[in-house]
Amino acid sequence: MKRIVLTGGGTAGHVTPNLALIPRLQAAGWDVHYIGEADGVERRLVSALPGVTYHCVSTGKLRRYFDIKNFSDPFRVIKGVAQASKLMKRLKPDVVFSKGGFVSVPVVYGARLHKVPVLLHESDMTPGLANKLCAPFARRILCTFPEAARSFGDKGVHTGTPIRPEILQGSREKGLATFGFTNGRPVLMVTGGSSGAQAINAVVREALPRLLESFQVLHLCGPGNADEGLLGTAGYVQCEYLNSEMADAYACANILISRAGSNTLCEILALRKPALLIPYPKGASRGDQIVNARSFEARGLSRVLMQEDMTVDRLVTEVISLYRERGSLYEKMDQEPSANGVENVLREIDRIVAG
Repeated sequence: MKRIVLTGGGTAGHVTPNLALIPRLQAAGWDVHYIGEADGVERRLVSALPGVTYHCVSTGKLRRYFDIKNFSDPFRVIKGVAQASKLMKRLKPDVVFSKGGFVSVPVVYGARLHKVPVLLHESDMTPGLANKLCAPFARRILCTFPEAARSFGDKGVHTGTPIRPEILQGSREKGLATFGFTNGRPVLMVTGGSSGAQAINAVVREALPRLLESFQVLHLCGPGNADEGLLGTAGYVQCEYLNSEMADAYACANILISRAGSNTLCEILALRKPALLIPYPKGASRGDQIVNARSFEARGLSRVLMQEDMTVDRLVTEVISLYRERGSLYEKMDQEPSANGVENVLREIDRIVAG
């Protein structure tokens, strides 16, 4: 039986692509093992999965700023490398697939010590510190963005990101019924990320009377951000967050207003949803969403409106234009080779194992 070790953690974004791969790997006959931290988010998300064996290693955060833990964490990483090395010797995996995060560093180094081939996945345009440290030991570096793949030279492969299958299995009819919408008018879904986005929320609500002339609006406003004064507004539904209903929400949406995190963009692409991207501004982030959004815009996959340019008039104009010209975005999305990230990554895993 073929055996694979998956790793990645620290945030859900370093775990969910692995979760998308696991069912397909198991269906193909792989023996799946996962290496993460004892108290990391990855353990909570992975350890209860049937047929997956979870292993813990020590790790430390690799900081670019001063912290007293900078003196102790390198020793935690060294301990983790020793633990990962022992696991590699015992498990003898055919391949290691790393999604990044600091826990991946000792795992990749342990794999290198036993000459186990390693595949990395990089979601962002520029690699995080963990992937920078691991890149020299990887056979291939699979990337969400073509620009990132080119930056890695011969090692880089543009695959997109594996998307959890349940997000693709929503029902438009169920979504319309859940949110009280009708088939007679298109649905505009607005989301600012898991914590909402105050700037987007404010302008959308100010523009609401004009948006409701053409659209029904599903507004994912973030926890604590609902406006009680707008409750009961015909054609407008506020949700502080969605969990199991998210797939149906996507399915009933005709167009989207969204931030530009890499995982979100890959969901939008896989779902084939025309979107107006409003990336986090440079002052509020390291600017990665701006670069992500510009990449999608350059490939004709989405439209972009910078937050500093967002006014009520501009937002309404851009949304209407997006809906009217959505056909050109459908064409580009249909031609995009990275839309099926799961298949692309599985193909690269098989290639490495086959030699």
